[in-house]
Amino acid sequence: MNTSILKGVYSSQEAEDLLTQMIQVKIKFHENKINNIHANEEDIKMRENCIKQLQKELYDFRQNIQKQAYKVKLNTEINIELVN
Repeated sequence: MNTSILKGVYSSQEAEDLLTQMIQVKIKFHENKINNIHANEEDIKMRENCIKQLQKELYDFRQNIQKQAYKVKLNTEINIELVN
């Protein structure tokens, strides 16, 4: 099953807002998992690295988008597959 989350052309500000909110949700997910009392050290380190990578990607995107006044085309799709 596939579902489209974002599809369209947005102003640079709208695109920045949308991506910031989406990345913040993913960061919050990892933070909640880190704060889980059952999380092991390896899992915590992996999630901390994921958070750092997400923050870097958002920073890079913001740096690029602020330099230009272009419209931004966003197309995100989630592919859902049930596995045993």
